[in-house]
This record gives sequence, C-alpha cells and structure tokens, in this order.
Amino acid sequence: MKHRIPVLAAAAALVFGAWAQSASAQSSATSFPDKPIKIVVTFTTGGAPDILARIIGERLTAAWGQPVIVDNKPGAGGNLGADFVAKSAPDGYTMVVGTVGTHSINPALYSKMPYDAVKDFTPITLIATTPNMLVINNDVPAKNLKDFIALGKKEGKMTFASSGSGTSIHVSGELFKTMTGIDMVHIPYKGRATAIPDVLGGRVTMMFDNMPSSLALVREGKLRALGVTSSTRSPAAPDIPTIAESGLPGFDAGSWFALFAPANTPKPIIDKLQVEVRKILKSPDVAKRLADNGLDAVGGTPEELAAYQKSEITKWAKVVKESGAKAD
Repeated sequence: MKHRIPVLAAAAALVFGAWAQSASAQSSATSFPDKPIKIVVTFTTGGAPDILARIIGERLTAAWGQPVIVDNKPGAGGNLGADFVAKSAPDGYTMVVGTVGTHSINPALYSKMPYDAVKDFTPITLIATTPNMLVINNDVPAKNLKDFIALGKKEGKMTFASSGSGTSIHVSGELFKTMTGIDMVHIPYKGRATAIPDVLGGRVTMMFDNMPSSLALVREGKLRALGVTSSTRSPAAPDIPTIAESGLPGFDAGSWFALFAPANTPKPIIDKLQVEVRKILKSPDVAKRLADNGLDAVGGTPEELAAYQKSEITKWAKVVKESGAKAD
C-alpha cells in the first residue's frame, strides 16, 4: 500500500499535466490571432505561391482583423524560406506556402537539406493544384510539341529555365529531357520574375512555368504554349493540349501549393486556420479567380495533406533518381 501512493500521485500528475496542456492549447486557439500573422513565400513575387499567399492574407485580415504579412524569402529552390518557418515558434503566427518542390522534390534532389520536409512541419491544408505549361519564345521555329521535339533532336543542345533547382518547373524539364532524349541544360534562376524575361528575350529556349504565371503572356501572344503537364487539359485553357496527348504518353508533372506551420503547432490552432482558409478558397469569387488562372482550389484537411505529401515524396524521388538530376 505504501508504494501505491507515489505511483497514484505520479499518474495523477501526468493526467493533470496533459489536461492543463490541452486546456492551454484550447485557450490559445480561442484568442488566436491576437497579433499579426506572417505567411512566408519561398519564391519571388508574381508567381503562383505569391498570388495565393496574398489572396489568403487579404481574406484572413478581413475575417480576423489582424494584419497578415506576406514575406518573400527566395533562395535554394525554396529551402531558405521553408527552413525559416521550420525554425520559427510553433504558435500559428508563422506559416509557409509550401510547394511540391520544398516539401516533396527537394529531399531527393539536395544532398543536404536544412530541414526535414515532414518532421519539421505541421500540415494545415492543400491550397491548390495547377499544371505547369511548356512555353517557348515566339522566334523558336516550332508550332507544336512534335515539331519542337524534332527540332531539339536535330539541333542538339537546348536550355530550359526554372525558378530554382528542385521546383516542379525544374523537374518537369528533367522529366521531359529523360523522356525525349534531347540534350538540355538546366538554367536555374532565383524565381520566376527573373526567369521569364530571359525566355521572352530568347536567351533560354524554354520553360515549364506554373500556368498562373505564364497564361496571361500566352493569351497576349508574347509566349507560345506547346502543352500542359497535367494528365488532362486545363479548363482555364482547353485549347492547349497536354504533353501526354502530344507525343509523350504518361507525362504528368503538376504543381501544388499548401500551407504548413512549424512542427508541434497546437492542433486547435491548425484546425482554426484550416477551416478559415477552406472557407476562403470555397468562396465563389476566389474560386473563380483561381480557376481563371488555371488553379484548382482544394482546402482539404491536415490529414489529407499529410497523406498527399507522402505520396508525392515517393513519386518525385523516383523521377529525380531516373533523371540523375542534382541541385548541389
């Protein structure tokens, strides 16, 4: 009997500690947010991650009455900004628009990663998916993908731009290189804002840009689109064929964007963020705005994002291995 009292006391302390921790998390979620929120974008302004962060930021500010700051931290294929968030306080006030690159491709592409793409983050929600689009300068003498592949095999070395090593834009090019056998050199930039001018100026041959970034330039006739990387045509541009239907069956290399918080962010706060962001994405005006630019709004649960990320890590590890691509 003497030994049972300390054991019972210890058990009671554990139960009370767990209850107190849960109550504290619940309390912080109730008052959240009571100060400005930061959404980190791991690339320069103007691209799909930046567009999404600003739309969500504007709507969260209106809903909660707290400023939402969009902080662009480009570099190392998105690793710089993602690492900043991984090492931030797990309180819900710092999030990152993670991409297929920062949270699925880079672990396979970089020999040394500053963060663990799974363990160092708490999933919030998958924001949207989009195809990439193969665009070329108007002076390139190819009107369709079949002609472009023939041109590449005849002339030899081509160059393809990306918004950074490890991005879906980069790996889409590596997959294209593997499947066509064309000799292609990857030219990484610090972001889409610095890459596109060189495509427009003809200093690089091509780019697999996110659809929201280049669709307006294609519509204006400043760039020529040869195909989209998704398995089906995009409703935003149904006249642009898929790469798979244009001569490369099985080609599928879309992009996605998701909100992540640092690991150990309390679940009540994660749930509150997910519910509000889903509400934003499902509002008719936002959904239409995204759809018109080739973005398919999602807004799923944290658990759904975690499962999707896991499947994408497996998928892209295989692509990177087969292409032999490396970022360092």
